[in-house]
Amino acid sequence: MERLQVMVTDSELRALDDFRFETRMPSRAAAVRELLRRGLEAEGYFSKASGGEASTSFGVLNQKHS
Repeated sequence: MERLQVMVTDSELRALDDFRFETRMPSRAAAVRELLRRGLEAEGYFSKASGGEASTSFGVLNQKHS
């Protein structure tokens, strides 16, 4: 597993936190991975994640949720 550091604006962080709480993600990291997965899915790379699991269940390349 690699650590990825990303800088976001205050409004991006608020949007991320809103998404996290609305979708009941267990952490910011899980929310970021879920959004990344959804973006990749929109481009045809992955099936949609079901959510509601532990943070470790949300890996970008993990196709467990298909």
